[in-house]
Amino acid sequence: MSASSTAHRFAAVALAAGAVVCAAALPATAADRDHHRHPRVEISAVQADSPGRDNHTNRSLNAEWVDITNNTRHTVNLKGWTLRDGDGNRYRFRNVRLVGGDTLRVHTGAGRDTHDHLYQDRRDYMWDNHADKAVLRNDRHHTVDTKSWNRGGHHR
Repeated sequence: MSASSTAHRFAAVALAAGAVVCAAALPATAADRDHHRHPRVEISAVQADSPGRDNHTNRSLNAEWVDITNNTRHTVNLKGWTLRDGDGNRYRFRNVRLVGGDTLRVHTGAGRDTHDHLYQDRRDYMWDNHADKAVLRNDRHHTVDTKSWNRGGHHR
């Protein structure tokens, strides 16, 4: 075998290996972009302004809530995850398992936690009625999703 043949074979193998690496990287990049558009776990809805007067009753506090939805088919353990407002107020999830496709409502006031409803046990409102931002972070402190709203009550 000549040096020229060996060089051509080596170049062909290197090009083929490079093509495999590039092809493998493309789906990951597309998946990353898709993940940012459709988070696995997301803040799916916010009721920042409880209906009626803000009279600080537990009923009024619990009418202020955030929905967290698991968009996957797999159960996600939210232990150590946090939900924060724009002022830095924080709720830390305990050992809560969110089944794939399910939604969990996190209320501001006091109550008894169930499969579908969690209670922060606060005595004051967490979310600003006019403008605020809800931030969901995982147990590694990475932002998973955010939802913000302005004076008109419009969510972004």
